[in-house]
Amino acid sequence: MASIVLPFQLAKTPPLPDPTMAMMTKNDLLRELPAIDRILHAPPLAEMAEDSPHTLLLEAAQEAVAEVRREILAGGQECDLSPQGIARRAAVLARTRLAPSLRPAINATGTLLHTNLGRAPLSEAALAAAAAVARGYSNLEFDLESGERGHRYTHIERLLCRLTGAEAATVVNNNAGAVLLALTALGRNREAIVSRGELVEIGGAFRIPDVMAAGGVRLREVGTTNKTHLSDYREAIGEETALLLKVHTSNYRIVGFTSSVSAAELVGLGRQHDIPVMEDLGSGMLLDLSPFGLPREPTVAEAVSAGIDVVTFSGDKLLGGPQAGLIVGRKSAIEAIRSHPMARALRSDKLTLAALEATLRAYLDPQGALREIPVLRMLAAPAEEIRKRSLRLSRKLRRALGEKAGVEIVAEPSQVGGGALPLTLLPGYAVAVTPQGISVDSLAARLRLGEVPVIGRVQENRLLLNPRTLQAGEEEPLVSALCAALKEDRSSR
Repeated sequence: MASIVLPFQLAKTPPLPDPTMAMMTKNDLLRELPAIDRILHAPPLAEMAEDSPHTLLLEAAQEAVAEVRREILAGGQECDLSPQGIARRAAVLARTRLAPSLRPAINATGTLLHTNLGRAPLSEAALAAAAAVARGYSNLEFDLESGERGHRYTHIERLLCRLTGAEAATVVNNNAGAVLLALTALGRNREAIVSRGELVEIGGAFRIPDVMAAGGVRLREVGTTNKTHLSDYREAIGEETALLLKVHTSNYRIVGFTSSVSAAELVGLGRQHDIPVMEDLGSGMLLDLSPFGLPREPTVAEAVSAGIDVVTFSGDKLLGGPQAGLIVGRKSAIEAIRSHPMARALRSDKLTLAALEATLRAYLDPQGALREIPVLRMLAAPAEEIRKRSLRLSRKLRRALGEKAGVEIVAEPSQVGGGALPLTLLPGYAVAVTPQGISVDSLAARLRLGEVPVIGRVQENRLLLNPRTLQAGEEEPLVSALCAALKEDRSSR
């Protein structure tokens, strides 16, 4: 019998899924979930038991099971239901819980005083001093000569006075605190005269008028946004005037048709009316860095030499030390500030004072300070040095990453950051990484979430890594972090 050959064969229509069977499948999968005790005894979770709290591992195992259960109920069919598979999930969760929340990060952004990354890194001498004091007891408030109680600020006062020419000095926990304390001690319930163009806002929407209000000082605003004259101050002086306040606009600039009153002019007016003059220098500089191509900024010593009664500035910006608010000036004014009850609430701890003393001591030798203090070293580094460091880093990355990413050197300036030298761009170079197979945003996120967080800058679909802000010994961890972030198996995890 002849067979009939059809030009095509009808495809079999697959049966419609049975909702009951699908639900049964989920239930079967849920029943396969291992007991918590089996997960705790499976590697790698079991290997963490000796050095990790049992409660934390237990919570991680329970959370991992709950995570798998949610995936099953959402229709997932590929979950690893073995004790080892869920233990691996739990181990990742446990390690995350065990890792410190505040930990070192690699700053490859090119922003030197990156506020979100902790501003100025400390010198080796400052780190050693803080560690030495932290290990045990110290003479924080103990006079070794008399054997009686001493004062914690004597450890830094002599250094500050020697470096700035001030009669006296003290320190609190940050510059906003220094401004608040000085205003409160010298002008509470009275007026302080300030130029309208100097009513700055610092980070975190913290404004000079707000600081004055918190200190109980009434603001007397004079001049205009772009122009203030000495006559404006003179005409505003009255019986309620307690202070003439000058604020250095370290985090912005007004350019063009402008006029401001110099420190020396303001001091002269203050002397005529027996009114103290206070200046908030903000970032604060002890060295003139204009020889390195940076714009001319007033140093603390210059403000003191001009006769300013009270000068406040930060410790963790251009000074290159720990977070602190430094106050220097005339002895009578500093004593009034130091003896105010608020001073105790704002006082610095022994670790800060130890690191600050070591940082200030470095300035006794200006050339040594340029070598030892990281922020000064980064500020003074010429563009050619940054180019050579970029070349070295790019070679390492090309060898390590191969075809996983494109690597090139681009011209890229650095910023000072931290509200300091706002118009200054430091010429230099960066290494641009273009990942293959994943987006640049995904790469940046993986680097942030790595064992050692790496923070770069995304620009034009490339990740820019600026070597100016890399510290000694950070190149190899940076290369390793990029290798880990670009592993092919990460996208399937």
